[in-house]
Amino acid sequence: MCGILAVFGCIDNSQAKRSRIIELSRRLRHRGPDWSGLHCHGNCYLAHQRLAIVDPTSGDQPLYNEDKTVVVTVNGEIYNHKQLREKLKSHQFRTGSDCEVIAHLYEEYGEDFVDMLDGMFSFVLLDTRDNSFIAARDAIGITPLYIGWGLDGSVWFASEMKALSDDCERFMSFLPGHLYSSKQGALRRWYNPPWFSEQIPSTPYDPILLRETFKKAVVKRLMTDVPFGVLLSGGLDSSLVAAVASRHMVELEAACQWGSQLHTFCVGLKGSPDLKAAREVADYLGTRHHEFHFTVQEGIDALEEVIYHIETYDVTTIRASTPMFLMSRKIKSLGVKMVLSGEGSDEIFGGYLYFHKAPNKEEFHQETCQKIKSLHLYDCLRANKSTSAWGLEARVPFLDKEFINVAMSIDPEWKLHILYRQKEQFSDGVGYSWIDGLKDHANKQVTDSMLMNASFIYPENTPATKEAYYYRSIFEKFYPKNAARSTVPGGPSVACSTAKAVEWDAAWSKNPDPSGRAALGVHAAAYEEEVDAKDANLINGSPQKLPGIVEKATTVV
Repeated sequence: MCGILAVFGCIDNSQAKRSRIIELSRRLRHRGPDWSGLHCHGNCYLAHQRLAIVDPTSGDQPLYNEDKTVVVTVNGEIYNHKQLREKLKSHQFRTGSDCEVIAHLYEEYGEDFVDMLDGMFSFVLLDTRDNSFIAARDAIGITPLYIGWGLDGSVWFASEMKALSDDCERFMSFLPGHLYSSKQGALRRWYNPPWFSEQIPSTPYDPILLRETFKKAVVKRLMTDVPFGVLLSGGLDSSLVAAVASRHMVELEAACQWGSQLHTFCVGLKGSPDLKAAREVADYLGTRHHEFHFTVQEGIDALEEVIYHIETYDVTTIRASTPMFLMSRKIKSLGVKMVLSGEGSDEIFGGYLYFHKAPNKEEFHQETCQKIKSLHLYDCLRANKSTSAWGLEARVPFLDKEFINVAMSIDPEWKLHILYRQKEQFSDGVGYSWIDGLKDHANKQVTDSMLMNASFIYPENTPATKEAYYYRSIFEKFYPKNAARSTVPGGPSVACSTAKAVEWDAAWSKNPDPSGRAALGVHAAAYEEEVDAKDANLINGSPQKLPGIVEKATTVV
């Protein structure tokens, strides 16, 4: 990942303003510690903090077209850049960077080229010939982007809120799958897949098509000139990613330099479910496995830094981001700069435990659509910002555009099944005492009277628990503006559900906690133990031994 900052239409274009832009861009240096770049054109500024993954020697940004009239600053990876270069034979490229194609595509096709890009990206492009500019974000919002407006009429874009929040009167999360054009002065959606309408699909399940599409999604994300690995929790999602990556390691150009044995990484409290499961998968696949431990106290000590980096007060995001943040630091210390991760599968296939209570396939499908549309506020935000805090890039094969289209075209009746190991959300899988420890700590920091008066202190997205109140108070310390708190979603949730899905079981509304253990009658270690006979059979009958996952994983690659 890289960090980008762009400002257009500043009244002040003095040296002091340039220095201010440099200072704000420096707030993103954790995302890109390898190099810094800045292009100024009149009252326009494009800054970049680079994490060098592809073409480390010549791919510094901002990037340009042939005569430097088009300038672009990009955070992301364009996996089909070689194919796109074939369509741009008349253009001269200065670097081997995958992102340089953006400048030339704009020259060739104007603003309507974004859907040609296969990758994860946020970019801002300036056309100095007429001082017009565009900004765009990838289909799902894997990479973060914010847009803001200054009192002087300036328009701002940044990878993280911290780079623009102090200088903008208003700002918001840039919508995924959208493009901003200065000529129209508005956002428009460029990503319009068939599933977006949420109509119920009827295509039968085709295991060969799904398998091949997933394999392509993983293999294309092995595009790298630096050491990489896979985040392996031992669940089905990350095990499939690791299985495909491991099998195709020998085909990579990078294997000649870094070796053909896949590195895998897992984090947890000692004795946690994820550590045990990941070790079994790693042994089966023959990866070089790295196991990291942390204590509840180490996690608590990191909370303020975590919230500063991930820029949210959402409870489940903070719970899951903290161990990922700690693990990312360890991974980076090993010299690794890129990892593959399993985000997105649970949203696409209904893998969260609460999906077991979906009343019919129609509501099941609509819930998956809503979950995918909001990924940029939750799991994509977590995976990106908690890794980028240490200059580590996370790539997510399940959120490949083509794979999503194939998977979301399947009749949801096929997805209404329970498979393999019981689903553990990341914040649960690292060890159940992690969440319990967070709640205990918050209970000591927030008094009953503080929570009772929460609606007066925080009238918007009022925290309903002491844990939520504690996180909110930390967030407000770093990001006190109204615009900042409005970037965070709210509403009740059970096991990461939407507020709508809480209605699927009357018991859930009594304990709306985002942990998987709040899925009463489904999770084997639910917060309340009393379940009826039908649900008890569901619990006892759903998990299978872990090798079943690995065997299934190796058959699909």
